[in-house]
Amino acid sequence: MADKDSRAGSRYATAAILEYVDRLHAPHDSGLSAAFEAPAKEKMPAIQLGRSEAKFLELLLRVAGAKKVVEVGTLAGYSAIRIARALPMDGKLWTIELDPRHAEVARNAIAIAGQTANVDVLLGAALDVLPSLEQHGPFDAVFIDADKRNYDGYGRWAARHLRRGGLLLGDNAYLFGKLLDPDPEAEAMRRFHEEAAKDFDTTCLPTPDGLLLGIKR
Repeated sequence: MADKDSRAGSRYATAAILEYVDRLHAPHDSGLSAAFEAPAKEKMPAIQLGRSEAKFLELLLRVAGAKKVVEVGTLAGYSAIRIARALPMDGKLWTIELDPRHAEVARNAIAIAGQTANVDVLLGAALDVLPSLEQHGPFDAVFIDADKRNYDGYGRWAARHLRRGGLLLGDNAYLFGKLLDPDPEAEAMRRFHEEAAKDFDTTCLPTPDGLLLGIKR
C-alpha cells in the first residue's frame, strides 16, 4: 500500500540507494563526466542538476518531442548536454551563461560530448540575450536554472515565446527552503510560481529543491 503522505518517499532515499540508481539509470560518459566534475575542478559553484534530475530532464524532452529549447543558466554544460541528447538531429539548444569562464568550460564539455553542432552557448545577462532569440521561436521548452531574483522575468518571457503545449521548467523552485521568506528574491520566485500557474498547467515536483513543470495552455 502506498504511503498516504506523498512526500514520504524521500525518507527511503539513502545515500547508497541514490548512488545505486544514479549509476544504473543515469550513467556518465566522458562528456557528462567532464561537465559534472568541472565545478569541483575549476572552482565553480557545484549547483548543477543531480544525475537523475538531469536524466529526467532529457527523457521528458524526448517524450515531448522537443526540437527548439532555451536554457537560462549554463554553468559547466551538464544539463545542456542532457538537453541536447534529447533533441533530433536538426534540433537546437540555445543556452545562456553570464560568466565568461563558465561558458568556456561548458563549451569544452559540450565539445567532448559531441554536441557542438546542436548547442549555442550565448554569453551575457539572460534578460538582455533572450530578446535576440525571439526570431527562432516559438520554442518547445524553456529550462530555467539561473539567478533566482529574475525567475519571474524569465517565466514571463517563456510564457510569451513557448508554443502551445510547450514546457516550462524551473529548477530550485523551493528556493533552498526560503520560498516563503519576506525578501525580494523569495518574492520574485513566488511571482514565478503564481504567474506560471496562470499561463500553464503546472505542478512542482519534489526534487531536492523543487522543479516547477508547466505545459502552456
